[in-house]
Amino acid sequence: MAPSPTGFLHIGGVRTFLFNYLYARGRGGECLLRIENTDTSREVAEAVDQIQQSLKWIGIDWDGPVTFQLDSMEPAAAAAKRLVDEDKAYFDEGAIRIRMPREGVTAWDDAVKGRIEVQNSELEDMIIVRSDGRPIYNFANPFEDLQDGITHVIRGDDHVSNTPRQLNVIKALGGTAPVYAHVPNVFGTDGKKLSKRHGAVSVDEFRKSGYLPETLLNFLSLLGWSFDDKTTLMSRDELVERFTLERVGVSPATFDYDKLDWMNGMYLRALEPAAYAQRLVAFLHAEEDPDWPAATIEAAAPLVQEKIVKLGEFGGYAGFLFRPVPPPAELLAGSAPILAAVADGLAPLEPFERSGIEAVLRAAAEALALKPRDAFTPVRVAITGSKVSPGLFESIELLGRDESLARLRAAVALAG
Repeated sequence: MAPSPTGFLHIGGVRTFLFNYLYARGRGGECLLRIENTDTSREVAEAVDQIQQSLKWIGIDWDGPVTFQLDSMEPAAAAAKRLVDEDKAYFDEGAIRIRMPREGVTAWDDAVKGRIEVQNSELEDMIIVRSDGRPIYNFANPFEDLQDGITHVIRGDDHVSNTPRQLNVIKALGGTAPVYAHVPNVFGTDGKKLSKRHGAVSVDEFRKSGYLPETLLNFLSLLGWSFDDKTTLMSRDELVERFTLERVGVSPATFDYDKLDWMNGMYLRALEPAAYAQRLVAFLHAEEDPDWPAATIEAAAPLVQEKIVKLGEFGGYAGFLFRPVPPPAELLAGSAPILAAVADGLAPLEPFERSGIEAVLRAAAEALALKPRDAFTPVRVAITGSKVSPGLFESIELLGRDESLARLRAAVALAG
């Protein structure tokens, strides 16, 4: 992986590393994480940390320590000089160029794309070590593959053009080439390569939006691969067991946010209530407000589990339980009588519980000859600030008598 200087791990890069992970884990192999950087700046150091944190959050691990392309610069440069001694490379203005074959083809059997052949006449002698002694990517990468004993390289389609050059480097070094599998690029729904204009493209952004890591893992596995024509929801263990390169397609994959949202909603609703409440508390304390009472969040969890598709939607849907949400005055016009009647009915209510609250609201509606819907809508707006909210009676109970009455009476004044 090449770290981005902005510190964000692109979601397309995660998908590609996920394919490596699934392939290795399903065959008893090792999955190695190499950061292919030639920069030692602070920004890159931060990006390296972010890469590891993002992969771990989503549920992807690797074997052994993280390695860096920077670490192999000296041995790679030494190997390049050996190629000069063997007349497989030569010095050119202080740099080292490798000799590329002039005739025939460089070919390989790609595990995804099939047989690929490139005319050697199209390959120019390539600089492999710059004049300052730093090896270029297309030399350091295959050199490290040989050093690490890599058997399979699963990478993005945009690396196809690098492969013939790297194959000739490996041949010159006397090594055996790994199996290459070039997986399709990830596009947005507009048919263009995924970029920041398509919305959140880093793992951090998906986490902060309230997607579950298991959802994202499952979703990314389906970007260019499928188990069959109908199975969508799969656990990590199932993905490890089922993933094959034969089922990876060659056409670009589409990153469909609607499908991702649907999947996340399915995962959220499948959680046991206690587990859902626990995940919700952890998310809200990390991303919304650590001072929101856990007990209130847990009590509200059953009201939202079937309603929201991302944990990040909780604040907009039920945040009224933790902070005042001013009701739009236009939604309260003419509703002062029902608001006042409900406030008067709730004031002495004991115990202040859902069933009694419902009885008070229905009695107030009946007394004013209002249909329940017409009566309850302004009450909902007064309590929650919106016409859309969790169950009204449960919301009033969770908000409590004092706060509910304060909001109802303030709304009476707004209603004029």
